[in-house]
Amino acid sequence: MAKRKQLSDRQTAVLEDLFDSDLDEQGVLAKHRVRQSTYDKWLTEKPFAEQFSRYVTRARRRSELLMAKYSCLAAAKLVELTTSKKGETARKACLDIINQPKAEAKKNDKQGAADEGCESGVEIQQSNIAFSPETASKLLAVLAEEK
Repeated sequence: MAKRKQLSDRQTAVLEDLFDSDLDEQGVLAKHRVRQSTYDKWLTEKPFAEQFSRYVTRARRRSELLMAKYSCLAAAKLVELTTSKKGETARKACLDIINQPKAEAKKNDKQGAADEGCESGVEIQQSNIAFSPETASKLLAVLAEEK
């Protein structure tokens, strides 16, 4: 059985800085004195590419978690904007509320095609606030009364 090649300390440090620091790719390479050609070679090596992929997956999950945490706050702020004294702001907020379920449906269709049966997509969908057409109509009616 072949022994699995481990990443060097230098490779690990580069990956950590790529994903956990404020430096861009070129800044990380310069910091660790890694030539672009060396980095390109690392990307073709299976252990480095697999670890890189794990970091990318982790970054995506952190992003999804952040979006899920703040989606309720964003929805509440959007509802607040429907009562804005500025007519255009209130109108845009109402339109965003009306269109939000459509945008979510498109996003979930794309995610469903990619996940094929993954239940995490359902959990994320359930954590987002969506307004029914009736609720959106009521919001628009309240806005129309104010004018």
